[in-house]
Amino acid sequence: MATMRAVQVSQAGGPLELVEREVPTPAAGEVRVRVQACGVCHSDMYAVAGAYPGVTYPVIPGHEIAGVLDEVGDGVKNWEAGQRVGVGWFGGNCGYCEPCRRGDFIGCQNMGVPGVTFDGGYAEYVVVPASALALIPEDLHAEDAAPLLCAGVTTFNALRNSGAHGGDVVAVLGVGGLGHLGVQFARKLGFRTVAIARGTEKEALARQLGAHHYIDSTAQNPAEELQALGGAKVILATVTNAAAMTATLGGLARRGRLIVVGASTDPMRLPPAMLIGGNTGIVGHASGTSMDSQDTLAFSSLVDVRPMIETRPLEEAQAAYDKMMAGDARFRMVLVTGA
Repeated sequence: MATMRAVQVSQAGGPLELVEREVPTPAAGEVRVRVQACGVCHSDMYAVAGAYPGVTYPVIPGHEIAGVLDEVGDGVKNWEAGQRVGVGWFGGNCGYCEPCRRGDFIGCQNMGVPGVTFDGGYAEYVVVPASALALIPEDLHAEDAAPLLCAGVTTFNALRNSGAHGGDVVAVLGVGGLGHLGVQFARKLGFRTVAIARGTEKEALARQLGAHHYIDSTAQNPAEELQALGGAKVILATVTNAAAMTATLGGLARRGRLIVVGASTDPMRLPPAMLIGGNTGIVGHASGTSMDSQDTLAFSSLVDVRPMIETRPLEEAQAAYDKMMAGDARFRMVLVTGA
């Protein structure tokens, strides 16, 4: 029996434990991926804390998976061993629920999530549905590809589907794990890019990443500053601070949109009337399908967008997770297996 190293959580709230597991075998419609890198995402807490329906223990976290296709199950078409592949939050869709029948695959009512509803990428091997796979370009390192499969697709897909056109003012609220990618994508997509963050310490980095303008929300009124630039067609909110999101709303141009990708559970407090005069709005955005992930990887390769990462070996998963949860990572922690 072949075994592999894996990091699992045995119970909700428990520690990340390095264990030996049997190498999984793909069933019909599934594939096995030899994991080379797996990003450590804040959403991994759903598995660690048991804060998501459908988590069963023990579970191996991780949904930012980059590696090599190792084995193909029966009935899988157009994939073969040796291809470089990635898997993100989208763990495959059922194909029969109403959203799937309407072509809304990311809205699948039975969608699996790697590392949450089934074992994920904190391991040397992972088995996933073939429909969850995205191709990784040859010039993109596995450790760089991994965060693009969640933080990357979330920001890129939101921006490219936002309705903004080249030259429009697009603001990115927050220059962190999501925001530092959002700024790069906004600039590369041809938008007049504004970065908004607290303090001045991130200004140099924001401009290095491509921001044309920087707003310090502790010293300036972000809504007024955005209006001085003509108003924002889009504000991409990557922070998890509802008050910070609300403070930018007055900076939207007519028919502008605040797109929320930062998963805050705090309520937003605003007068509904402020949305009416300019026909502005607030919308949420889910990450994207496996094809959206593949588009993100291809675009990143084409225009040289890369995440800022810190790598740790698989056996240091607990330390990497703790650093991420403490907000000390700059900006994405990535586990590497050495495979």
